[in-house]
Amino acid sequence: MQEPFIPAFFNSYFIAFGVMLGGSLIGGLAAFITGAPLLAEIANIAGRVRIWAIIAAIGGTFDTVYSFEKGFLEGGTTDLFKQFLLILSAMGGAKTASLIISWLTQEHIS
Repeated sequence: MQEPFIPAFFNSYFIAFGVMLGGSLIGGLAAFITGAPLLAEIANIAGRVRIWAIIAAIGGTFDTVYSFEKGFLEGGTTDLFKQFLLILSAMGGAKTASLIISWLTQEHIS
């Protein structure tokens, strides 16, 4: 059963947002327990988790590859466009969380 597009679009954004914030803050808790610099570690973890947040938000890579294949080979351009928008939404969620983390930590996240 396939999820309607608009809820999937918002889910993609907020899943990437949550993975970035949650992963960075929980990783910062581990840094605090081990005595590492808290805010610097939160910023470093955010930089490393970004791609995984996007992958988690779009539901893994195999569905994405299948949708792109369907779009190119079978002429399903709407599926291709929808998948592109879902990836863009996930990237937006990860970027928003990255900005919030950089505001909170005052560290530069590249």
